[in-house]
Amino acid sequence: MADQDFSRLASDQPGLLESVEAIVLDSHRRLYEKEGRQWSRPIAYRWIRYEDPLPVERLAEAVDRLDLMGGAFDGDAVEKACIQAAAAGFSN
Repeated sequence: MADQDFSRLASDQPGLLESVEAIVLDSHRRLYEKEGRQWSRPIAYRWIRYEDPLPVERLAEAVDRLDLMGGAFDGDAVEKACIQAAAAGFSN
């Protein structure tokens, strides 16, 4: 998915990009709460480095970093996003 054109991801399968973003934000929020740190969307977006012109790659990197930091992901949400991605023709 990271090497796909952003406009295709944003319009090809409604909700897919938003679903993946929500999964990453949720994991980031729960990790920060577990560590007793302040959390907000702007903090998360800076952490993801969304100012970069490749937002899908930033989400993929954020998943890797959260995994290394002990973050957890909502399995049901991940499964739903994978089903959406497969339906849109994206592979893992």
